[in-house]
Amino acid sequence: MPVRAEHDRAVLAALLGRDPVLHAYQLGDLDDFFWPYTSWFRRDEEVALLYHGAETPTLLAFAPPRRAGRLAALLREVAPVLPAHLWAHLSPGVEPALAGAFRMDAAGPHHRMALTDPARLDGQVAAGTVLHAGDLPALHRLCEVAYPGNWFDPRMLDTGQYVGVRDGGELVAVAGVHVFSPAYRVAALGNVTTHPRWRGRGLAAAAVTTLCRRLRERVTHVTLNVKADNAAAVRLYGRLGFTRVADYGEYALHAHQR
Repeated sequence: MPVRAEHDRAVLAALLGRDPVLHAYQLGDLDDFFWPYTSWFRRDEEVALLYHGAETPTLLAFAPPRRAGRLAALLREVAPVLPAHLWAHLSPGVEPALAGAFRMDAAGPHHRMALTDPARLDGQVAAGTVLHAGDLPALHRLCEVAYPGNWFDPRMLDTGQYVGVRDGGELVAVAGVHVFSPAYRVAALGNVTTHPRWRGRGLAAAAVTTLCRRLRERVTHVTLNVKADNAAAVRLYGRLGFTRVADYGEYALHAHQR
């Protein structure tokens, strides 16, 4: 079967739903919230997503090791129609499929983690209140200092799944989501950060605890991405009941002369 553009959400949901943790971001992008900003490619049972809702498009292509060869075949066929500049999140072993068409600048290995032991949340201190659209200026101020360069879509505040900790009127820590889809029962944490002056006090852990408790009322799978070399974050999430379930690499892709 050659690569085809896939427009049927039910078909995509069935294929991605075989491994909802690995494909949590893609499942979330099936929602109306993100669907208009997506293009989907399918070859047999393998799927790749091009998300173009950000300034630089992002390619998501994941598969377990036993299917990496089939996913690579999809990527080789789709490479000529991809944008000249994009980000790519790729399962290990499929990178050579794009290397002939793009210069690939590695941004480092990452872990996909999932909340597999939610009972650990019961023993954690929880803190924070739900943020809303009116909190956007305060959130921007915090991220400029604590998390510069991080991707944030202001529309995500509309999910009601952003939790902030304040000192007086100042927002000093936040935990939010990149994906929240009750329809597909998945969520992915994102934009978790603490003001530099307030680090080391457990505020991020407390905010994540509050957020995860909220999320588990609406979804089955809570996931996150973390840089493999961010040992402090990996330890933090481990204490909260997350485990490493998959690895992937992030790359900046720049097309060779076409």
